[in-house]
Amino acid sequence: MTAAGPIRARLDGADCLVEADETLAALQLRVGGSYPGPLAIPGLLALARRARVQQVPLDGLVTVADEAQPVSFRARVDPADGGTLIRITEWQLSADAWAAEERATDELLLRQVAEAHVVLDAEQRVISGMTEAADLEQFGQSLRTGFGRYWTDLVELPGNTYRQPLHWRLLDDAELEIPGSSRVWRARLIPLRAGGFELLLLADTVLARPTKAQTAPGAATSRGTDWKGLLGRTLAPALRLPMNRIVANAETIRSRLAGPLDAQYVAYAGDIAEAGRHLLGLVEDLADLETVEDEDFAPVPDHVDLADCARRAAGILGVRAQERGIVMVPPSIEATAPAIGEFRRVLQILLNLIGNAIRYAPEHSAVSIETGVEAGGTWVAVSDEGRGIALEEADKVFEKFERLGRSGDGGSGLGLYISRKLARAMGGELSVEQAKGGGARFVLSLPSDAEALSSAIG
Repeated sequence: MTAAGPIRARLDGADCLVEADETLAALQLRVGGSYPGPLAIPGLLALARRARVQQVPLDGLVTVADEAQPVSFRARVDPADGGTLIRITEWQLSADAWAAEERATDELLLRQVAEAHVVLDAEQRVISGMTEAADLEQFGQSLRTGFGRYWTDLVELPGNTYRQPLHWRLLDDAELEIPGSSRVWRARLIPLRAGGFELLLLADTVLARPTKAQTAPGAATSRGTDWKGLLGRTLAPALRLPMNRIVANAETIRSRLAGPLDAQYVAYAGDIAEAGRHLLGLVEDLADLETVEDEDFAPVPDHVDLADCARRAAGILGVRAQERGIVMVPPSIEATAPAIGEFRRVLQILLNLIGNAIRYAPEHSAVSIETGVEAGGTWVAVSDEGRGIALEEADKVFEKFERLGRSGDGGSGLGLYISRKLARAMGGELSVEQAKGGGARFVLSLPSDAEALSSAIG
């Protein structure tokens, strides 16, 4: 079901719903609010509050459980007369709304970290493409001259002997070798509404492949069998696909897409999906742990803008914040914080810090992200309004598998440990302190980009 036209509403300076079309007013009452009265739709409230505080127009996708039936819509919020004006479009009732929103968030993250973006037609032939990594220059040239060719002709699929092109689902998350690059790559294929696909190429989380001598039968190190890279290179890719299928199938059952189902089994399916996500996250954390603890691990330094990275990370996690009614306050669009680091690793750290803040902050509170430049260093800080971290626990929180007494929240106790290892590998530091109004304030500092700073001053 889709609403026929735009739905309009107005909030006052206290975020109370004072005017609304019938559709939104009815939803307000169904979710437990009053009309007129304080807006009771968490995602829309967070968006409106942020627009009012920052005095900027904002828009976003909002999803809310309406009497167990998910409702999703796109909201445009404009500051006006001390309050806000709301315009809602794309109002939909869909049993698949939650899953669709989660997929959209995952796809946004993939696009952020991908180092090659290729548009394919329905038969997986190249239409256009661009690359962002120096070792993909040869592949980029192949894209420019390969219009109309199957994209699989431009790469190598180790161990594959089937006639190309394969069905896209068999190629999604496939391991690749790209001429001109020594890194291991993965393909992610996203179907486009208008037909065709978006192909994203992502560098794997492991280091370069071992040499042929290292992988020769009977090859061993002085310590015996060489287990280096076993989890990240072998087990993680092997587990990722079946676990994703478990989650996807459980979500299909939970959302009753396959037909009517007793509520008890819907709950079981939800538990299976949540457990699958937890295990998948743990596998990824362990693979990252293996990577950062490798003595040969070294990030690739580049020119990055911590303010831009913070805005991207906040955008990726915006839906999760809306679900808990948390207002995200990222750096302003004009803010810049030039630093030296690896973009993908900086984004990984910020996603962990902001994700933790959203998870542990009280509902309907705020998560603030600030940046700054000081002598010799550039920093970005993530602050929440939670219970904070005691002084004696400040270093303990960065220890491996440390949960600080928290259990059952889906965390592995590895995120902050890995994040600090990454920060230090990039020549920086990750620390925690007490926020001004209580709560925790995590600060990532990296070497400043002197060249970019001097250009900005000049």
